[in-house]
Amino acid sequence: MEMSQNLVEMALKTMGDRWKVMIIQELMEGTKRFGELKKELGNITQKVLTSNLRALEEKGILIRTVYAQIPPHVEYTLTNIGYSLKPVLDSMRAWAEDYYEQNMKNLLPQLG
Repeated sequence: MEMSQNLVEMALKTMGDRWKVMIIQELMEGTKRFGELKKELGNITQKVLTSNLRALEEKGILIRTVYAQIPPHVEYTLTNIGYSLKPVLDSMRAWAEDYYEQNMKNLLPQLG
């Protein structure tokens, strides 16, 4: 049991904040440039996006490819281990939908 808890904790530390999960989710659609990610994620700052991209790169979740041209062209792509998170994200989405529906049902009688 302890080993299982340690592995869950490791997974949470690897992708455990909102921005990392949202970045991974955006990259599930395919390779994107920094500006595309920033636009899709909305109110994320450049500094926060940069630090999260670096952290995901260090963890082996994504690859950063720099093309030598002016201006510099940088692309981000999930690694195989990054793409392997798809069923996890799909499960999280399904759970959130169920949770939302259940809580809305519980809240409706209180609102009437």
